[in-house]
Amino acid sequence: MKKIVIGILPQEKIRQRMLAIAKGEYKPRRGEPKVWFTSMKSLAEVLSDKNRALLNVIAERKPDSLQDLAKLTGRQASNLSRTLKTLESYGFVELKKDNKKIKPVAKATQFEIQAA
Repeated sequence: MKKIVIGILPQEKIRQRMLAIAKGEYKPRRGEPKVWFTSMKSLAEVLSDKNRALLNVIAERKPDSLQDLAKLTGRQASNLSRTLKTLESYGFVELKKDNKKIKPVAKATQFEIQAA
């Protein structure tokens, strides 16, 4: 499983960087962050101890559905669904639809944080 590189910059700097990339003025180098947060606080909320433990359970136990994950973790499926959608929006987890089930797949359990 790959390690995800996370960057922390003020919102305005993130916006300037994205505009420069879109205009072709800047090409991101290998190893640069692909996921950005505006503060350590916002990063800590998404990658809390509880959420990192959840990612590890998903990676190790490979549950077939949200209901299986709920049983493994003792958490409510509705609460898990919200958390997983947040983690999915950052690319930390993938929610694969299989018939009527949603299977969570961890994309990373290791993170490198680069703060400017």
